[in-house]
Amino acid sequence: MIKIATVSPCYNEEPVLEDSVKRLTEFFDGLVEKGKISKDSMMVFVNDGSKDHTWDIIKKMHNENHYVKGISLAHNSGHQNAIMAGMMVAKDWADAVITIDADLQDDINAIEQMIDDFEQGNDIVYGVKVSRTADPLLKRMSAEAFYKLQDHMGVKSVFNHADFRLMSKRALEMLSEYDERNLYLRGLIPLIGLSSTTVDDTISERQAGKSKYTLRKMLGLALDGITSFSIKPIYNIIYMGILFLLVCVGIAIYVIHALIAGTAVHGWASLMLSVWFVGGIMLISIGVIGVYIGKIYTEVKHRPLYNIAEILGNEE
Repeated sequence: MIKIATVSPCYNEEPVLEDSVKRLTEFFDGLVEKGKISKDSMMVFVNDGSKDHTWDIIKKMHNENHYVKGISLAHNSGHQNAIMAGMMVAKDWADAVITIDADLQDDINAIEQMIDDFEQGNDIVYGVKVSRTADPLLKRMSAEAFYKLQDHMGVKSVFNHADFRLMSKRALEMLSEYDERNLYLRGLIPLIGLSSTTVDDTISERQAGKSKYTLRKMLGLALDGITSFSIKPIYNIIYMGILFLLVCVGIAIYVIHALIAGTAVHGWASLMLSVWFVGGIMLISIGVIGVYIGKIYTEVKHRPLYNIAEILGNEE
């Protein structure tokens, strides 16, 4: 029997945490009875600098429930870094690690299929959303538009896959070699290249509390994903520059014609149009280049992604 660990990042998850632990415990008990997983399997909750009583609940659950282990980050490091911290610790505890958000909106019943696929030789199993009816309309539309934009920009990722996935110990060891600072796991993990498959994931309503993924955070993640894995925006700027050169040729022809016909207001129209046109292109170009320089600046500093203040369940 395999030993699995679920890893769930937690930021102010006090309203849902106890219910999530109860649901996962019942599910784990069922898998143990079926002989699917070892009784030493675990659920690892990563406290990402929560301001409520999330860590107190994790400690309480750890004392009461033999499945529960906890990791508390010294400060809020962000969703992706919290997942990475949990996976890097849990890979030494289990044969395979499954990442799932603490609110359990992902379909926990898909975990059994993930385990079956893992036993059939797949090192990575992605949970792919087949229904997002529980998500707000704006989130649903923006997410699907983002995946299409990502694909257009040349970022290799699994369509409609977020962070619900299984990874083997071998895959996690390989992932640990990627020394990224701007973490975008949805684009990074497919680069590993090991055998993989997908399972259906039906999103359910959040039981309590509210999602911590605001529109601002989603846009930030989207920007990280595109700028960290694609240089296509730079090429698009080049193509745009060529297009603008052709437009400028057209403007020049128009100005010459107006001068010959005597209908031109000398200097003003062509000068203002050129200044605004060229100025706009320069600002866009400088902005895109600035994003890439910012990425380089962050990478060369080699700051740690996270600092672990305390680990529960590592006594042995």
